[in-house]
Amino acid sequence: MSAGLRFDRLDALRGAAMVWMALFHLCFDLNFYGLLQPRQNFYHDPFWTGQRTAIVSLFLLAAGLGQAVALQAGQGWPRFWRRWAQVAGCALLVSLGSAWMFPKSWISFGVLHGMAVMLVLARWSAPLRGGLWLLGAVALVLPWLVQHPFFDTPLTNWVGLVTRKPVTEDYVPVLPWLGVMLWGLAAGQWLQTHRMSLLAGAVPGALQPLALLGRWPLSFYMLHQPVFIGAILGGRALGWW
Repeated sequence: MSAGLRFDRLDALRGAAMVWMALFHLCFDLNFYGLLQPRQNFYHDPFWTGQRTAIVSLFLLAAGLGQAVALQAGQGWPRFWRRWAQVAGCALLVSLGSAWMFPKSWISFGVLHGMAVMLVLARWSAPLRGGLWLLGAVALVLPWLVQHPFFDTPLTNWVGLVTRKPVTEDYVPVLPWLGVMLWGLAAGQWLQTHRMSLLAGAVPGALQPLALLGRWPLSFYMLHQPVFIGAILGGRALGWW
């Protein structure tokens, strides 16, 4: 059982993803307000789109690992739903905030929306154990094989089988991203059975701040952008740039 073990290594992995995400968003904000020169294209430049893909993948992989740890520790459905409600509530706040800032490209199904759906699906799929690798592969490949205009509408594009990407600031549909979370869940189950030392235990002192940060992913996610934008606008009002 994993109850009582420290999972600083998993927290540090999550913390590293959070730092990378924050740096990415800071660059996006600086570019949006004309403070990053030369101006960057975050929507098409592979340098930026590739980073976004890597960051989201790391987050979902860590979420899958976290689900494996929670299940092994005996987390019941009531506690799961309490945490799920926090994720879903924050997803709603993201939609409202983005609608104010980007009315023509607001976030209807971004990373938190996707995680809210995928966490439930991953929880239901957890008993498959080794079969999660195959199910995850199917989820990853399916959008390349199946696209249909039915899934291009605002009510259906969350599935991911779209023929064109919707105009939005963040889009993390269930397919293919569920595959990454399922692989994280499968990896977590395997590690807890065969290589627990790779998942649990302390990290070097230099990485302790990442481990600490990684214990508060949702709070950090919700606060970092308002802080960045507030600092940029405040600095502009004071004539600093």
